[in-house]
Amino acid sequence: MDAHTKRIDTQLIELAGRNWLVNELLRAGIEVARPERDPGVDHIAYVDRDQRARNFVACPIQMKAATKATFSLYPKYAVFPNLILAYVWNVGSPAETVCYALNYTEALRIAEQMGWTNTASWIQGGRNSKPGYSTSKPSQGLRRLLAGYEMNGDKWWRKISQMT
Repeated sequence: MDAHTKRIDTQLIELAGRNWLVNELLRAGIEVARPERDPGVDHIAYVDRDQRARNFVACPIQMKAATKATFSLYPKYAVFPNLILAYVWNVGSPAETVCYALNYTEALRIAEQMGWTNTASWIQGGRNSKPGYSTSKPSQGLRRLLAGYEMNGDKWWRKISQMT
């Protein structure tokens, strides 16, 4: 079996996605801390006082990294106030890597518009018995709904600083 036919190591994808995301946040002037344990929060993004922020602002981030385009939402994340769900797509293809960042309410609104919250998967749980919804083949409709959440430095700053 050659390197291209091996099963992709999900831990390496997670590490690459995390490093990419942290780099993007740092470039945007946002500091990043990582919790010692992961109860559903991968990073704490924060802004200390500087020219743009008058107060210390922090918010948790749950990152979902993938080598392709995937989107998922699980009700278990509703319990984290101000949680940002960061979907990092195309990890491993630097020119194509992109991130969409939504708070839980924004992601839930999209799930409702897509009709996912009415499915048995959302209500009872799918293959993994955990209620929620996931797709590894985002439709054009979903991609249109996500377009406004594609991140860059200025958008990261606004997203984090408004989480107060």
